Amino acid sequence: MEFYDVIEGRFSYRGYKDEPIKQESLDRIARAVSLAPTACNLQPFEILVVLNDELRSKIAAVYPKEWLAEAPAIVVAIGDSENSWQRLEGDSIVDVDMGIVLEHLVLAAQAEGLGTCWICAYDRKQMDSVMGLSGSKSVIAITPLGYPKEEMKPEDRRERKPIEQIFKVIE
Repeated sequence: MEFYDVIEGRFSYRGYKDEPIKQESLDRIARAVSLAPTACNLQPFEILVVLNDELRSKIAAVYPKEWLAEAPAIVVAIGDSENSWQRLEGDSIVDVDMGIVLEHLVLAAQAEGLGTCWICAYDRKQMDSVMGLSGSKSVIAITPLGYPKEEMKPEDRRERKPIEQIFKVIE
């Protein structure tokens, strides 16, 4: 699939088929994740693709949307703020790193015909507890991963701001 077609075709899906994900697709997604740039290449993250029904149910209890629970996999993006690059002021850059990593993942998933939906709207302490995390490690985001029930088309896309409002070239 051509790169710009991947970008144009990427949507947040909220409905998934009950169909297992091909291992070859997971392998290519893993490679895309491994190539994501992070500050000083510290890679302060771990990506978990949760196929286990019991753990998926616990995650879905923290973010109780039916469409999350129906996905055959839930991706959990864990960041480590202590082992990430720190800004000059001392603040961790882990959220920025994780944004880059997860975007690589969702675009790779799109190229594989898989749907995703980036989720951060959950109780972070609860999610960390479900995942057995403490200290500097925390769940930064989750996404369902699976084959979409319905394909979306460009006309289904929410209206965007005019490009001139969001992208400027300063000479």
